[in-house]
Amino acid sequence: MPGPGPHLMYAMGSGLCLTSISNGRFSPHHTLFYTINAFFGPDVGSFTEWLGSLFGGSAHAFGSALEDLTHHPLFYILLLGLPLSFLYSRISSYLLHTQLLDSLSRVPLTRMQCFLLISAGSFTHFFLDHLFEENGKTTTYTWILSTGWWQSRAPVNPDAVVVVVFLCACLIGGFFYLNRANASNSIKKSHISQCFL
Repeated sequence: MPGPGPHLMYAMGSGLCLTSISNGRFSPHHTLFYTINAFFGPDVGSFTEWLGSLFGGSAHAFGSALEDLTHHPLFYILLLGLPLSFLYSRISSYLLHTQLLDSLSRVPLTRMQCFLLISAGSFTHFFLDHLFEENGKTTTYTWILSTGWWQSRAPVNPDAVVVVVFLCACLIGGFFYLNRANASNSIKKSHISQCFL
């Protein structure tokens, strides 16, 4: 299973391509919510489980139960799709009215659009997960697993978590900076800058 970096870069890259080929109709709002769900969506349970393991006891049990429920392509959509679609619709309206994020249509995303973006993000997340899994049947996986590095679960290094969080925050911050509503560049003109990002 790939880490958060590949999920984030794949989803943002896909969103950028969709923005380019749709002539801006797939707006930065679409890209943002699609990326959040492809990047962090179904792994919210894994993140909660990791946080719970730091505190132990009932927090770890809650995180483990949440991970079992949400790390599934359909269960994530069925359990969290509706509440998140309401939340994302409100956030989209806020981002548009405060001019933090540009949109060609100048209309916030509807709840149905948000629900569809949540679904697309979940399926994209598992598409990338399944590309890297295959139960060790590929020669590369057999070679990686033969090293014996994983005795049980792969350890989480807190220093690596800080670095990954910093890099992901820079990528999302750069996305907001390039797509802000009061920017002098239009969505199409900022395409090259976004590719460099």
